[in-house]
Amino acid sequence: MAITHCWRQLARIALTSICLVAATDALAQTYPSRPIRLIVPFPAGGGTDIVARIVANEMSRELGQSVIVENKAGANGIVGADFVAKAPPDGYTVVMSTMGNFAINPAIYPNMPFSVEKNLAPVTNVVSVPLMLIIHPSIPAKTVQEFIAYTKAQPAPVPYSSSGTGGGPHLAGELFIAASGANMMHIPFKGSGPAYAALLGAQVAADFDSVVQGLPYVRNGQLRALAVLNNPRSPLMPDVPSMSEALPGYDVTNWYAMMAPAGTPLAIRQKLQQTVRKVISTPAMKARLIAEGVEPVGDTPEEFGEFLKTQTKLWADVVRKANVKVE
Repeated sequence: MAITHCWRQLARIALTSICLVAATDALAQTYPSRPIRLIVPFPAGGGTDIVARIVANEMSRELGQSVIVENKAGANGIVGADFVAKAPPDGYTVVMSTMGNFAINPAIYPNMPFSVEKNLAPVTNVVSVPLMLIIHPSIPAKTVQEFIAYTKAQPAPVPYSSSGTGGGPHLAGELFIAASGANMMHIPFKGSGPAYAALLGAQVAADFDSVVQGLPYVRNGQLRALAVLNNPRSPLMPDVPSMSEALPGYDVTNWYAMMAPAGTPLAIRQKLQQTVRKVISTPAMKARLIAEGVEPVGDTPEEFGEFLKTQTKLWADVVRKANVKVE
C-alpha cells in the first residue's frame, strides 16, 4: 500500500512538472505580447546606451514589439539594476549593463539593495568591449611610456576620469597605476558621457574607457589613443599598441550583458537570447557593431551564467588587491 502511495506521489510530481514546462513553453510562444523595457543604468550617450539602442531597434523588428530603452542612472549603475531586480519576472523589464555593474559592484558595495546572484537571472553577454587609454592632445605624450614619464614628472597627481567608482574603467586605471607606478588620481563621474566631456574639456588628462565611446573622438583628432587595454591589438586600431606591449601581462576587456529579474522563466530568457544572437549575427549588424568598437557575443543564459561567476571572482580579487574603496 505504501509503495502504491509513493508511486502516486511521484506520478503527481511528474505530471505537475510536465504541466509547468508546457505552461512555460506556451508562455514563451506568445511572448512578447506588449513592449519590453530595456533599462540602461547609466546616462544617455555612454557606450552601454549606444549599443543598447542599436540592439533594441533590431530586436523590435524581430519580435514585433517595441523594445524601449530607458536610462535610469545613479550609484554606478546600482539604481537601474535594482529597478530591474525588483520588477515582475515576466520578461518585460530587462537590463543591459556592464562588467562593472554585474561583476565588480558586488565587491565594491557590500550593502547593495539587491544581489546580482540572487535577484537577477542571466540572459546573454551581448558584446565584448575593448577598452583603451586615451588622453587629451594637450598632454605631450605619444606613447604609454612617455605618458607614464609625464605623470611622474608632475608635482601633483595627474587626474583621470571614469564612468564611476568601481567600474571597469576605474579599475583598469588602478591596475595601470599599480603596474606602471604612474602618478595619477581618479576622478569619478556619473557615466561615460560626463567623463568624456571632462576629458574633451581638458578638465582631466586621461580616461580608460571603451573603444565604442572614444573611437569617434580619436578619429577626428579630439583625443589621442595611446593603447588598447586588451591583448592583442584591435583590428579597428591596428596602429595603436596593446597595453601589454608596454606593461606585460596587462589585459582588460569590458562587456555589456543582458539580465532579467530572478524567476523569469528560462524559456523567455532563451527567447530573448536567441533574438539578440540572431540580430547581432547578421552581416550588417556585425559590421555596424565592430565599427562601433564592440565584438558580438550572444551566448546562452547558461554560458553567460558561468562566465559571470568567473568574472565576479576575478574582479573581487582585483578589488581586494588594489584596495579600492567607495568614497
